[in-house]
Amino acid sequence: MLTITHIAKQFGVSRTTILYYEKEALLMPAYRSENGYRWYGDKEVQRLKTITSYRSYGLSIASIRTLLNRNAESQTQILKDHFNELEKEIQNLRAQQKAVVMLLQEPSLLEENIVNKDRWVEIMVAAGFTEADMIKWHQKFEALEPLEHQKFLESLGISSDEIIKIRAL
Repeated sequence: MLTITHIAKQFGVSRTTILYYEKEALLMPAYRSENGYRWYGDKEVQRLKTITSYRSYGLSIASIRTLLNRNAESQTQILKDHFNELEKEIQNLRAQQKAVVMLLQEPSLLEENIVNKDRWVEIMVAAGFTEADMIKWHQKFEALEPLEHQKFLESLGISSDEIIKIRAL
């Protein structure tokens, strides 16, 4: 039998994650001692292994719950839906790659402020971006490199008020 700390270490997750899985009724301890300690056996270890595998595939807690309940029809549909979501994300990433490649072919355009907001939007649309994709792109840029995002928006000749709105998306 393993304590919550030991099982968390074994799977490289936090104690809080194990408690969250318990709260979500995904993983219950096999035994709880009088002093409140949670104890996990082989069955729970196997269940946590399955949960962490599903999480590594990007599945939601709700999807994992359904999968663990072994409803064959919904299990197949959940996995198909997740596969389709992943395919969409891959397509979005490929579109982003195309936009970057287009920009890299003429990097001086940015440096010379020849690419303005309208031209940048044209490039993104030509690369297959939808409005939602462009918003997501800005959100990721802002999250990963906020100062560079600011500089980039300024290089497109966008007004300060509009930059504030874009960065707040």
